[in-house]
Amino acid sequence: MNLFSEFLQVIRECVSAVAVEQGIAAPLDLSRLTAEPPREAAHGDISTNAAMVLNKAFGKPPRAVAELIAAKLKSHADIASVEIAGPGFINLRLKASVWPRVLDSVIALGDGYGRSTMGGGMKANVEYVSANPTGPLHVGHVRGAVFGDALAQLLVASGYEVTREYYINDAGAQVDVLSRSVFLRYREALGEAITEIPAGLYPGEYLKPVGQALAAEHGRSLLDLDEAEWLPVVRQRAMAMMMDLIRDDLASLNIRQEVFFSEKSLHDSGEVAETIDELRAGGHVYQGSLPPPKGEVPEDWEDREQTLFRATDFGDDIDRPLLKSDGSYTYFASDVAYSRNKIRRGYKELIYILGADHGGYVKRLEAVAAAISGKGSVAVIVRLCQLVKLYRAGEPVRMSKRAGEFVTLREVVEEVGPDVVRFMMLFRKNEAPLDFDFAKVTEQSKDNPVFYVQYAHARTCSVMRNAAEEGFNADSPDFNLLTDEAETGLIRRLAEFPRLIEAAAAAHEPHRIAFYLFDLAGDFHALWNKGKDSPQLRFILKDDVNITTTRLAFLRAIRYVLSNGLRILGVRPAEEM
Repeated sequence: MNLFSEFLQVIRECVSAVAVEQGIAAPLDLSRLTAEPPREAAHGDISTNAAMVLNKAFGKPPRAVAELIAAKLKSHADIASVEIAGPGFINLRLKASVWPRVLDSVIALGDGYGRSTMGGGMKANVEYVSANPTGPLHVGHVRGAVFGDALAQLLVASGYEVTREYYINDAGAQVDVLSRSVFLRYREALGEAITEIPAGLYPGEYLKPVGQALAAEHGRSLLDLDEAEWLPVVRQRAMAMMMDLIRDDLASLNIRQEVFFSEKSLHDSGEVAETIDELRAGGHVYQGSLPPPKGEVPEDWEDREQTLFRATDFGDDIDRPLLKSDGSYTYFASDVAYSRNKIRRGYKELIYILGADHGGYVKRLEAVAAAISGKGSVAVIVRLCQLVKLYRAGEPVRMSKRAGEFVTLREVVEEVGPDVVRFMMLFRKNEAPLDFDFAKVTEQSKDNPVFYVQYAHARTCSVMRNAAEEGFNADSPDFNLLTDEAETGLIRRLAEFPRLIEAAAAAHEPHRIAFYLFDLAGDFHALWNKGKDSPQLRFILKDDVNITTTRLAFLRAIRYVLSNGLRILGVRPAEEM
């Protein structure tokens, strides 16, 4: 049951009826009509902008249109009152008989409450993390990893067919640097003293096991080979072990992606060349020169005639080079082929989760998709995640540097656990910087959002256990008995959940779920505390079976919504704390 979707349909039907009465023959555009909670709870249960967006079609001022629509809405069986506010907003107050139906729906749907078919099975590809495979993931990767994973689950809950994907950058120069760094550790494993890591190589101790594995497999044989001969052997082993390390890091956060796509495979299969030929045949590639760039010079800019993609035809700021002066492909050329590969796999939404320093990629990714599939055929959505700063009791964190010059993802997860990391990474909009304080996120107080929400779920479980021991169950409730404003306010909050899921999915903003759960937990804790002062509001009243049964069913509904929301975020609902 999505209460707001149901009443949006009611509003549309009333608007259509009014249009007929007013003699409006032209079809009305009802797509911009909304039905949502008012900003102020005192204004009612549902607010609609219908009169504001249709006044031109009716040829009347918004308030005059609102009067016509309000008159029609007043006759609906579930609407207690209709008020017009401001320039023409219509606020509806629902009858008390509506709210028991909400709870019936929550309990009937259980784990499915909040899920929808909004996506209609559309295929969406969510690419996230995609860190260079040169070492363990660090704290800079945590936020994008959690955001991408939660967004993917949010889209699944909204009816999309989702693939979680990691793009392995295994074709660039950094892979050769990794291989040379590993070869140094191979020599070390054979007994050579390595006193200093040469500049330009990776210094992390995480490479020692790779060197040891090579020594175990090949003995001293690689030492007799030229670099051109040993480099492919070392590269293959290094890449395999680095990706195993990265998969293990992600698994520590309960992240498991279905597809790990190799950039190198695009070159080996000829897809990069095929893609450029295809774009050239479509008139999207030409030989030309780029003007000198303003500000910082991009790495792939050269003052010469070169092979360029007409990115500006599709909204980008400049055309993009596809070939370097030595004839090799630019990194962008791989991006073009990769986009084509995704589109050929049938995805209609290409979603990229990138770091805040990748803002310049947005227009070029949109341009590529438009050139390959036609404008509007494939949606490109890019979400940028700002930096995370680590603190302990307000002081910047200095942690062990086993990995080199950065704090690893694993260090953060091992200290506070995956649930804390995931929730806190989502308790702020992705575009805003985030301060992660180890002391604050482990506090047991309202000031710690993850504890506050988990504690609410644990409390519902505790009451249900106690009730079972007392011989009570949640069968055959009478939700009409829930009349206290704290109770009805909570039911209203539960009613918002399905609408919130759809809105968060449409906006690609999983943080909305975290915010909602914090508010829901606050409502629940407020009711709990009210029961301390007013014993008649407690969940278990031993001398009143009917109200106890009803409140236990109410608790079950609250628990379902808390649990369903936490699972979208990838957070385990705590049963005891």
